[in-house]
Amino acid sequence: MTAALAGRRGLTVTTLATALASAVVLFAATRHWDVVMTHQVSPLPPTTEYRTGTDMSPWLPALGAVGLAGAGALLATRGRLRTIVGGLLALAGIGVTGAVIETLQHRIGAGWPVLTIVAALVVVAAGGVTIRYSDTWPEMGARYERPQAGATSAKAPQTQLWDALDRGEDPTKDQ
Repeated sequence: MTAALAGRRGLTVTTLATALASAVVLFAATRHWDVVMTHQVSPLPPTTEYRTGTDMSPWLPALGAVGLAGAGALLATRGRLRTIVGGLLALAGIGVTGAVIETLQHRIGAGWPVLTIVAALVVVAAGGVTIRYSDTWPEMGARYERPQAGATSAKAPQTQLWDALDRGEDPTKDQ
């Protein structure tokens, strides 16, 4: 199991699983979880109100968005910060699970809530995998990092290149 979750493959699988499970949480939160029928005085017909997962637990979309952001953060971070992202993913998944379990006490249908719990458990597992294996995962290249202070570049700054073009000179002639 160690070889399957280490390296680039582990990062890819964990990121995709986190993004997919978080998207399922967001989608399921917008579905109808409960139907409330209110009987009215005759001759008025009864009214039907459909309640979504978001209506019953307003935290669901926010925690699903945290999971999606965490999937992106897995790719953009490294080292200790990536481990912290894994912990946040696990906490977000636990939060979704708790919110859904709280709504299940209202005796609603179990279809969407159960799917949401399964997706939340996938996010929790992805957070755990991140905490355990993130030190074996690759990092983004140095081209995405800010240059160090005092470091000189072999290339001229962009403004100098544009100024040379404005003067009618070829800035690549000397290179």
